Amino acid sequence: MINILVTGGAGNVGSYLVAKLSQNNNNTIVVFDNLLTGDIKKVPVKKNVIFIKGNANNYNDISAVFHRYNFNYVFHFAAVVGVQRTLNNPLWVLEDIKGFENILSLSKNTNVSKVYFSSSSEVYGEPFEIPQNEKTTPLNSKLPYAIVKNLGESYLKSYHQEFGLEYSIFRFFNTYGPNQSEDFVIPKFIKLAKANKDITIFGEGKQTRTFCYIDDNIDTILKIHENNLVTNDVINIGNDSEITVLELAKTIIKVTNSKSNIVFLPALKEGDMLRRCPDVTKMKKILKRDLLPLEEGIKKLIDYYENRD
Repeated sequence: MINILVTGGAGNVGSYLVAKLSQNNNNTIVVFDNLLTGDIKKVPVKKNVIFIKGNANNYNDISAVFHRYNFNYVFHFAAVVGVQRTLNNPLWVLEDIKGFENILSLSKNTNVSKVYFSSSSEVYGEPFEIPQNEKTTPLNSKLPYAIVKNLGESYLKSYHQEFGLEYSIFRFFNTYGPNQSEDFVIPKFIKLAKANKDITIFGEGKQTRTFCYIDDNIDTILKIHENNLVTNDVINIGNDSEITVLELAKTIIKVTNSKSNIVFLPALKEGDMLRRCPDVTKMKKILKRDLLPLEEGIKKLIDYYENRD
């Protein structure tokens, strides 16, 4: 049996990963989540999936789990997420540093084979270059969330250098799908559009983003895991099709045949970067297929909501 720990396994990406990993009956997956932003309903109910509520930033919580199970692999996805939430609660973000220390120290001491870490596109800050490349683009953000993610990457590199602990770093760009919380932009816009309510946008809506459907994200992670790729290295995981937030709103209004109006609000004071677009050359080479176009992903998500409701 292969024992796998997924911290943050009740979140958007984590829960999908758990669902896919649990399809292999040789895997036992322990989901460890404090449910700050996750939801236990997202965790698959299966014999080889064990849910434990706890905080990875609390050593006593997480050490007990490490010593109960002899983990072969660790996916450390637990984090405070959401731009506004992280800006409003900077101390919560800083506490995630303790989580890195706990996870890596325990992984090193219990012979974990590899640690996978969910970093973020936020580490790039305002872009010096587009697309943003893992090796050449400077890490330029000054926001606490991004700085802590950058620090997490440094912890992994240091533990590898000092102790030989292997790692892969995933720099996630916006990932959407059925398990995403409805306060994020795509599910939020869909919900408003289906109700014919006003869709609000900060600033003029000219800021660009890219959106990766969850299957593209998870399939890449699984190929990396199953084939021992991106070892002691970093990879962007996202989509390279850039769209403005205004265009996104118009697309969702069109797809849903909505009568919603677009309302512009004052721009955010910080945290709303002007452009986001990853270089996903490495990801496409691993995935070996096309990425799902945004409009198709939106339709899949709408179908999911309609069947669920």
